[in-house]
Amino acid sequence: MAVPLPTATTRWRCTLCGNLTRFDVTRRSKVVEYVHLDLAGEPSVEEREVVSEAVESVRCRWCNAVDQIELVDRPGASA
Repeated sequence: MAVPLPTATTRWRCTLCGNLTRFDVTRRSKVVEYVHLDLAGEPSVEEREVVSEAVESVRCRWCNAVDQIELVDRPGASA
């Protein structure tokens, strides 16, 4: 089940315990990276383009609830 991402006017909230700040997020990403190898062979990523990304699950860090996360309005966010 895909989980909607927070926006500039919304944030995640656990419906069981009310947590608003601590979550474990499982993401699936497809990226294109430009990798530079130095002369010793050590790689470093110099550019990264995210082709697609989806949040697969969000688990509350306080109560370990999964699939209990909702989007709520951020305080002070103009609708």
